[in-house]
Amino acid sequence: MRTPSGPGSAQQAPGRGPVRSGPPETTRTARQHAPITATGLIVKVILLGLVAGIAIWAAFPLIAAKLWVGLAVLVVTTVGLGYLYLTRRHIPAKYLVPGTIFLIAFQVFPVLYTASTAFTNFGDGHRGAKDDAIVAIGSSSVKQVPGSAEYTLAIATTGDPATGPLVFLVTDPSTGTVSAGDSDGLRPLDAADVTVTPAGKVTAAQGYTVLNFGQASVRSQEITDLVVPTPGGALRSNGLSRAYEGKAIRAYDRSCDCITDSETGRTWTADGTVGAFVAADGERLAQGWQVGVGLKNFARVLTDPNISGPFFGTLLWNFAFAIGSTGFTFGLGMAIALALHSPRMRGTNLYRVFLILPYAMPSFAMLLVWRDMFNTDFGLINNLFGLGVDWFGEAWSARVAVLLVQLWLGYPYMFLVATGALQAIPRELTEATSVDGASPWQSFRAVTLPLLLVALSPLLIASFAFNFNNINAIWFTTEGGPFAPDNPTNGATDLLITYTYRLAFGAQGAEFGLAAAVSIFIFAIVATVSAISFRRTRQQEEVYS
Repeated sequence: MRTPSGPGSAQQAPGRGPVRSGPPETTRTARQHAPITATGLIVKVILLGLVAGIAIWAAFPLIAAKLWVGLAVLVVTTVGLGYLYLTRRHIPAKYLVPGTIFLIAFQVFPVLYTASTAFTNFGDGHRGAKDDAIVAIGSSSVKQVPGSAEYTLAIATTGDPATGPLVFLVTDPSTGTVSAGDSDGLRPLDAADVTVTPAGKVTAAQGYTVLNFGQASVRSQEITDLVVPTPGGALRSNGLSRAYEGKAIRAYDRSCDCITDSETGRTWTADGTVGAFVAADGERLAQGWQVGVGLKNFARVLTDPNISGPFFGTLLWNFAFAIGSTGFTFGLGMAIALALHSPRMRGTNLYRVFLILPYAMPSFAMLLVWRDMFNTDFGLINNLFGLGVDWFGEAWSARVAVLLVQLWLGYPYMFLVATGALQAIPRELTEATSVDGASPWQSFRAVTLPLLLVALSPLLIASFAFNFNNINAIWFTTEGGPFAPDNPTNGATDLLITYTYRLAFGAQGAEFGLAAAVSIFIFAIVATVSAISFRRTRQQEEVYS
């Protein structure tokens, strides 16, 4: 008898219950009209409310800065998210959109910002706009002149007394008005929110922590350097209890687009190509502004002898470190995995527990421990083996030391992944080679190793990329040293990432634009090596598939 078939009919499959078939529209409609639980509704309301709150919070600084494009993007994104999650349509987008937003926020935007910074002179002395530089030049040239107004001063902060931002609490002797001042200017305080002594000194203020004499003394240099702009000049400290409103001796002249010193008559003309005020003899004022410099930072990396020499030398060691760290750890981890994979081995579970202990410990703590173990005078390595090696005092011994530390930290990971890959290789393949008369080495080289590389090549590439930028391994052990006497900015064990960090935050002054250019080079190198390696991996997969 013929089994009826057609839309909506039930068919009996052999060994199974009835299988209902129907148009996909029916299933989709049922899913769209599924009831919403109270818990789901509460979670949706809370999350959408959080999104709306964050959007409102972010809108105010965008409006204050007149960033209308950013505000428009914020509004469109917020409205789009509300529409998406308040309707029952677009189910796939509900899962894809959050990941896409986080990808843009935490991956795409930082990369684009870094790339854009590489084409500017952004750094110390070139952080803000030209108007900010003019204000900074005028404020830093303030001097006390006859007739300057004096104020009673109290030092305060809005944070930790030792590290928080400093604030001047000043009392006008003529009016008794108390004001709070920082680098953004003076703000009058309500008399009800402050406590003032008969001498005019503020002892307490709502929202501020007043520093005592000892706390203020520790930060005396910061107090001396703090300049509070005022309409008539700027406010500076005169000790820890008095302040004066001085006059700026350097002022901006819009007619010549220059800074003029009223005492010496010297002028510095604005140069838009370098973002600084430059005198006729080439002298620049320290306060400049951010401008685009095109490919200048990239050219400096390749042509400036003070940068290109250390850069290419560091690049060679960087490759040696990444390849050595990956290769040595893979070799040791694979050898241990092969030994424990043997059917003649007993107690393998116990061995595996002990072997993965380095992988279970915090790497930064172990790096600090290893740094002490390599100490020349009291380190365990020298004392245990009766050596007198100055491990971190010589270039090659320091490099050997960091590679040994990497070997100890990295082999457990390679041991784990190699163990998993070995268990996926059928024993029949290696047994077949032994039947054909192959030695264990020939069997390993012809069968086991190629299959391991096919499975582990992506992990090895990822390990190479990680070690190429492994700042912790260097910074917590050698800090990039040892350093040559004539080059304190580049050490024998510096990687490009530590060299870049020192350029960006070194004692010579931050050069974020140059550091961003070096970061672009690092990205290009790692991306090129990874692309070539993945291509070779695909070729291996085609051969052994």
